Amino acid sequence: MSWVDGRERWVYAGLAYALLAISALATAVTGTSPNGVLGEQGLWAAVPWPVVALVAAGWLAPVPWLHRRRDTRRALVVAHYLVLLALAAALAAKSAAFVVFASAGYPLAIALLPGRLVMAGVTLTALVNVTAQAGPEAGTTLLTVIAGVAVPLVLAGWYVSAEHDRRRRLVERLRTAMEENAELNARLLDQARRAGVLDERHRVAGEIHDTLAQDLVALIGQLSAAGRAPHEDARRRHLDRAAELARRGLSETRRSVRALRPEPLEDTELPDALGHLARSWAETAGVELRFEVTGTPVALAAEVESTLFRVAQEALANVAKHAGATRTALTLSYTDESVLLDIRDDGRGFDPQRPADGFGLDGMRQRARGVGGTLTVESEPGQGTTIAAAVPALPAATPDPAAPDPAVPNPAVPNPAIPNDERQD
Repeated sequence: MSWVDGRERWVYAGLAYALLAISALATAVTGTSPNGVLGEQGLWAAVPWPVVALVAAGWLAPVPWLHRRRDTRRALVVAHYLVLLALAAALAAKSAAFVVFASAGYPLAIALLPGRLVMAGVTLTALVNVTAQAGPEAGTTLLTVIAGVAVPLVLAGWYVSAEHDRRRRLVERLRTAMEENAELNARLLDQARRAGVLDERHRVAGEIHDTLAQDLVALIGQLSAAGRAPHEDARRRHLDRAAELARRGLSETRRSVRALRPEPLEDTELPDALGHLARSWAETAGVELRFEVTGTPVALAAEVESTLFRVAQEALANVAKHAGATRTALTLSYTDESVLLDIRDDGRGFDPQRPADGFGLDGMRQRARGVGGTLTVESEPGQGTTIAAAVPALPAATPDPAAPDPAVPNPAVPNPAIPNDERQD
């Protein structure tokens, strides 16, 4: 920061006083004589130049005060400047040395006058200086030159200042708009962050429901079956399945925290993973299940395959827990633009319009919507249930050769469930 900052009013006043002192000293040394076209005439003709110089010095005293009020008292500032210029012209008429003092009108015009009058003040100051130095014989020519130069300069200065003010107002409006946009962007970012937090909570809830909760239900069922088993071999078999379910639940919980794909999809394609799930579910639930794949299987985006697998997993778990079915069908269909997944059973059915307390159906719908798909449920009491999911056939991303493969600490184990006639989801 320059030392002038905050002291401009004193700098301008000091400069004007310095020029006045230099002019007075030069006049005292060289003497006085009528000067140029102005000559010594009019009101100040009989007044000695020291008196006029003292009046000019006193007139300069309010400059610091006026400088701080140049935006609030413009009329007073303009009037003061014109009187000061008139005093400079009177002094220049008495001695050419006071042309130096008249030059103070240039910086004072810039410091005091409004933007649109700066050029007018500079032009008037130039007229005083030129007229004071011109000879008496140049009167008519000088007036013609002044009229041809001064008027265009004043008009040009007015236009340039007006354009400057217009652009300044435009910049202020743009700055205000940018501040409003920054505030709006901040609010949008905050809303996006909140939405992301809610989405993450929903994802974690869905993962827990699809993995740990289902495994715990099946685990409880296996332990109950082990307690009712009449033979040691049957009891041991149920306990082994319970231990397997516990290990699988722990593995899936860790994967859910890391937001990875379902474990069966880590090493196999979607049709194979669904086939493995179907066989394991049929064996555990004791329900006949027919699995079928139609169309040409293609590798899909990880989110799409994960969604279809979770929908099939949840639908089969609901069949085992609620339907009381004897036959079930699982169909995966590939088309050019979409992939369809149908789960049908011949169980007791239910009314889809009745509100449910569980997370299952809503979770499946939200998963399907999350990848741009839909999920429909068709069911009637005593008529079985059909769940149909349709998702876009988004192709899998090309793998990055430099990216390391995620570690798979445990082998894939399907999510089995046991029959349970009491509706819990």
